[in-house]
Amino acid sequence: MNNIATNMFVVPDIAGPLGKVPEDDGQVLAISEMSELFGVTLRTLRFYEEKGLLNPTRRGARRFYATRDISRMRIILQAKKIGLTLAEVRRVISLVESDTPRSDQLNEIRALCESQQEMLMEQKVLLDEQVAEVSGILSAFDRMLSDK
Repeated sequence: MNNIATNMFVVPDIAGPLGKVPEDDGQVLAISEMSELFGVTLRTLRFYEEKGLLNPTRRGARRFYATRDISRMRIILQAKKIGLTLAEVRRVISLVESDTPRSDQLNEIRALCESQQEMLMEQKVLLDEQVAEVSGILSAFDRMLSDK
């Protein structure tokens, strides 16, 4: 059996690219290609641009996304998936694009993710309590309805 997949080291998207992202390597995606690549709407891409998270180049009315924007979009989507705020996403992007030593970047992003995990665990406890309460109410309704 091949052990390649089990021994593979996977870097979370939120950690940013492994090396410096070139400002412009000549490869660009049109907004429709970017939308399709990431499974997001054109409106979503425009929203992230408006918030300063993406910075496509403009040629007339058309937007084109370079390597840096593609890397940023990976970070944005994973950060969004775990529930980070736009301000936190902005911080992560500024970290991974800074000259801060990589270990410091990873430690700060890890701390941010750890804090997010703690908050999500607290929310999960509250949700579990709410689900139990609703289950009790539904059971009470079922008993009341079966008694008629």
